[in-house]
Amino acid sequence: MILLRRLLGDVLRRQRQRQGRTLREVSSSARVSLGYLSEVERGQKEASSELLSAICDALDVRMSELMREVSDELSLAELAASAAASEPVPAPVRSMLNSVSVKSVAGVPTERVTIKAPAEAVDVVAA
Repeated sequence: MILLRRLLGDVLRRQRQRQGRTLREVSSSARVSLGYLSEVERGQKEASSELLSAICDALDVRMSELMREVSDELSLAELAASAAASEPVPAPVRSMLNSVSVKSVAGVPTERVTIKAPAEAVDVVAA
């Protein structure tokens, strides 16, 4: 099962790390406890819309950008799960996508699976 709070936490952590900021800096700026922010980033706590707004403000990131990145990751996870279950990718989605090979989705190892994914939504990381 794909957990939205885990995907959201992963995206928040990447945003913070891209800026070279610590949990302490962001939690202070967002006026949220360091422990709670850490739990949100690890996908252990659900963040309210008010909390997300404060974190986005602290990171100087639009909430729509954050949610778009989460949505892209969710799409990739769903497509990978669909490919792993041998379910066909819906035709309207298939026409908008490029081929991508993955070895894991949201940290969960999978057999080598080729899925279709929006090219601009994929972060390429050297292993």
